[in-house]
Amino acid sequence: MVTCHLQSFWVLFLAVSLYFAHTTSTSHVYIVYLGINQFQDPILTSKFHIQVLSDAFASEEDAKRSILYSYSNSFSGFSAKLNSSQATILARIDKVVSVFRSKTLKLHTTRSWDFLGLTLDETRVTPMEFTNGQDVVVGIFDTGVWPESESFQEKPGMRPIPSSWKGVCVEGEKFEPAKACNRKLIGARYYLKGFEQEYGPLNMSGNPEYRSARDFLGHGTHTASTAAGSIVKNASFFGIGQGTARGGAPWARVAVYKICWGINGVGSCTEADILAAFDDALHDGVHVISASFGATPPLSPFFASSADIGSFHAMQLGITVVFSAGNDGPEPSLVQNVAPWSLCVAASTIDRSFPTEIVLDRNFTIMGQSIISKEIKGRLANAITYFVDGVCSLGNWNKKLATGRVVLCFYTPGLVYEIAQVAVKTAKGLGLIFAEPFTKPIADVDDDIPTLHVDINQGTIIGNYLAESLKLPVVQISPSKTIIGKSPAPTVVYFSSRGPSSISPDILKPDITAPGINILAAWPPQTPPTLQPSDDRLVRWNFQSGTSMSCPHVTGVGALLKSVHPGWSPAATRSAIMTTAYTRDASHDSILAGGSMAGSTPFDMGAGHINPLKAMDPGLIYDMKTSDYILFLCNMGYTQERIERIVLPSPGVDTNCKNMHGPNANINYPSISVPNLRSPITIKRTVRNVGCGKKTTVYFGVAKEPDGVEVVIWPRVLIFSPSKQEISYYITLKPLKKSEGRYDFGEIVWSDGFHHVRSPLVVLVNNSDDFTM
Repeated sequence: MVTCHLQSFWVLFLAVSLYFAHTTSTSHVYIVYLGINQFQDPILTSKFHIQVLSDAFASEEDAKRSILYSYSNSFSGFSAKLNSSQATILARIDKVVSVFRSKTLKLHTTRSWDFLGLTLDETRVTPMEFTNGQDVVVGIFDTGVWPESESFQEKPGMRPIPSSWKGVCVEGEKFEPAKACNRKLIGARYYLKGFEQEYGPLNMSGNPEYRSARDFLGHGTHTASTAAGSIVKNASFFGIGQGTARGGAPWARVAVYKICWGINGVGSCTEADILAAFDDALHDGVHVISASFGATPPLSPFFASSADIGSFHAMQLGITVVFSAGNDGPEPSLVQNVAPWSLCVAASTIDRSFPTEIVLDRNFTIMGQSIISKEIKGRLANAITYFVDGVCSLGNWNKKLATGRVVLCFYTPGLVYEIAQVAVKTAKGLGLIFAEPFTKPIADVDDDIPTLHVDINQGTIIGNYLAESLKLPVVQISPSKTIIGKSPAPTVVYFSSRGPSSISPDILKPDITAPGINILAAWPPQTPPTLQPSDDRLVRWNFQSGTSMSCPHVTGVGALLKSVHPGWSPAATRSAIMTTAYTRDASHDSILAGGSMAGSTPFDMGAGHINPLKAMDPGLIYDMKTSDYILFLCNMGYTQERIERIVLPSPGVDTNCKNMHGPNANINYPSISVPNLRSPITIKRTVRNVGCGKKTTVYFGVAKEPDGVEVVIWPRVLIFSPSKQEISYYITLKPLKKSEGRYDFGEIVWSDGFHHVRSPLVVLVNNSDDFTM
């Protein structure tokens, strides 16, 4: 009966998708997911795929013409062009786990490693710096790579490519493997079938792209160099942000999987291509994968998502997958990539700012934030001169030209600075001063027009000066400077997507936050830094912001941890990163949540800000076993039959959901989230001592209670010995208040006096209807 219910769910999910997407006569690319590879032979698996697909076609030849990819290396499935009737037929086959339409996902688009404590100072080197990810392969799923960049050149002393590597460099347009690849860049593939089925043949004339792993958009080059780029001195953007650039794991090997392609400057990644990259990368032998893409909620079921399917099979093979959380903040519940078998990364600032001096009439000075390399001189003008009601948008433009004018525009709800940039540029303005709420001003490379960011208070002062002037003031804007250590950091940036998860709120997401604002990294020298056709500048390094940039920071740390602890599982790596994170900024105050003036909660920053050196020696870890994932899948409605299709067989593993008890809060995750606390519950956690195992170690537990919740830990003392390295403990949560729809936050901390193993505790008391003391 349960099996019938779940099968009905998938048919219903598919039917709803079809209803909103197209008619029965229209063909689209669908992904048919079959679970683990039962044949262990790519040729046999591909033949089996044709056999399954033939059930929906008149002949086997028609089925062969329909197929795009046969996923046969690391798991089983295929993508094919189908109409709705054919997709429904395949969804009803017992061997099929899920059928879903291939959607298009979007990209989440130097000093940062010093801020994280990973120094190149030889007098302060730690064991982590000695290894720097040696012989770890980092897979980058993105827009490709510019192989000639110094970030991807092999350095003297680099050992031969590991014998375990099975990947290749694929030849393509302006990409010759013999010249492009080396001991540093050891793999490069590209995937285009899904994209071209969705958007037609790649247009390389009016829409610059390369039909190869070569990168035009720059996003992939930037993320790859952030995660594992080689050490390069004197990197800067026209002298701004000058310093030594390198990835978090500069000695790690890089393998690039180009799955995102440019459409009018925007990176688009189809799920059919993404799953093909996962199928190859897992077989090639990568150790860590960085994936900075996603889709805004509503989120698809976990096994109707290429990212979740691919990362699930990666986890089973011991490969850590790191995703970006998305750029849809600061509203809650818009976080993406929320599966419990991967890492989800929010974005925060570093302690580097770019003050830019604004001088009016040579006697009045105010400081803004920008990344401007040339001096600007003109006249200051009020937005109301050129835009109705002073709202700087194209729809409000009164057709007056702002030639030679720097226009002062103010933020209004719904008006972001990018809209104002387009409007002022269209009006032929010289520059833009954009005044916005205190929590928003962030320097950025001037996209359409030189832009200075000031807060509302500063903007008001400038506006009053302008109003009191008898004629338009002369404005002089100096090139931006680079200042380190003067700004409060980190701060979770306002656009970083927030939790709770909209599909599984009992798993806290995001997991962690990392630097994602104005990250300087490698860039294709043939691509303008703003991607604007009118931008004729050529650079080798560029600033980018987004959770796309924070994601490869965590990827780099994951590569380091893999090098130092090669036997750790992805869950152990995630635990080390999360439980050693910090929640105080450089001034020892709470980390601020951008978009507000309040402190961050776990929905903003997960467990906190990443601390690579602490993560190398976390003391205790929360590892996850196959049984944890089976419990999660059972609670999500999967049956034993389907679980057996997607979980690799292992001795002693029970896939029967009748034997799985407890809520998802009992999954051995490094954080604890209880989204519906009505009465007292007890949660189990198991920790393993990964510190000094040759002596007895004692940890003491302390709970910081969420408001209105009593927290009892038992036992309060954990005693580890050489013969006892794994211990379970229990947390009882009891509501002490009447509440509904309100989350409260606390934490559980275990300490031996040196290590502080911290787990966020998130609780929603939901008992207003049945509350009793």
